[in-house]
Amino acid sequence: MPTKNIIRPVEIGLRFTGIWPSAYENFFRLLWVLMMSPTLVIQYWYVRNRFNSENLVDLIECVSCAVPYALIFLKLVTFWNKRRVFKTILIAMDADWDNTSITKDLMAEKVKLSTRCSQLVLSIYVFAVFTYSLVYINGIRSTGYNNISAESAELLIKMELPSVAYESLNFQYVIIAQICQLLLVAFAIATMDSLLITLILHVGGQIEVIHQVLAGIQLKGIKRGLQKSTFKYLFKKHQNIIDFTKYIESLFSFIALMQMVCNTISICCIGFMMMISFDSNDNVRMMIKIFFFYLCIAMEAFIFCYSGEYLSNKSTSIHIAAYNSLWYLLKPDDGRIIILLIARSQKKSTITAGNVIDLSLERFTGLMKASASYISILRAMC
Repeated sequence: MPTKNIIRPVEIGLRFTGIWPSAYENFFRLLWVLMMSPTLVIQYWYVRNRFNSENLVDLIECVSCAVPYALIFLKLVTFWNKRRVFKTILIAMDADWDNTSITKDLMAEKVKLSTRCSQLVLSIYVFAVFTYSLVYINGIRSTGYNNISAESAELLIKMELPSVAYESLNFQYVIIAQICQLLLVAFAIATMDSLLITLILHVGGQIEVIHQVLAGIQLKGIKRGLQKSTFKYLFKKHQNIIDFTKYIESLFSFIALMQMVCNTISICCIGFMMMISFDSNDNVRMMIKIFFFYLCIAMEAFIFCYSGEYLSNKSTSIHIAAYNSLWYLLKPDDGRIIILLIARSQKKSTITAGNVIDLSLERFTGLMKASASYISILRAMC
């Protein structure tokens, strides 16, 4: 299943999560189910046991870790169920690349841009995990492994574990396992975000191909008589873009709905923890530990919302480019095709959250405002 648009690290991540069509996809899916299912159970068991406790800060901290874990597992299940849609998307991307012989330089620029964005997203997630882990390990070392007990110890990821896990040597093994698992989860999240960026930029490149063809309709060409293949190419290219955006909507619609709900909860909880850290004695270590976690959650919501905004603006730009062309000098039969292209492109394509709301930068602003309101409520309760 080759493709020229997806960079190698993202492809590796898609293979490892069982999303990429391959002979070993079922093995990797089973591996993730066996890894995530026990983790989610003991995480939410920890939340359940402290739900009625008076320590609101501890409850919010464990919720802020448990929600992203549940979100990534639901994302994986959704991708696995939509494997045929994803395979169709990969085939369509290769077909678009092969059929764009004249404007390959334009598509190559989009590939370079998606490569830079994907590398940036992957780097931020990996750096956040290492920073979060190093700050935690530094705090554990200052306490000393011999002084750790089931009552006083704090795990990197809040979980309900038996008391034997807090023994000196066992505790170190648990921490190593949690760091490895957190790194894998962060890599999986970054892979899916990078995939969305790649798909959206691919659509943007295809739309700019239409812009370039429309801009190439010159007066001299009209006088000589344009070939029917040019108009057939425009119409078919636009139909392929519409179909491709529908595939993206089918793949990411439910994921976007879960994303908005979970990100609101996570941003609220992490923002509350950042406010609490100002009042603690160890506020510098807490801020460093929490800040990059907050940055990753906010960036994930921003990627989805900006992708919806970018897709909407790009899809509606086709009718502007078509109207600015010399369509009024064409023959009546040829002019009708351009007019039909203008009419069809006035309906924007976008990504919706569960077919309920369109994703846009305005929606991202509303999410951040709602999270800030909930933080104020939690601060008043504390």
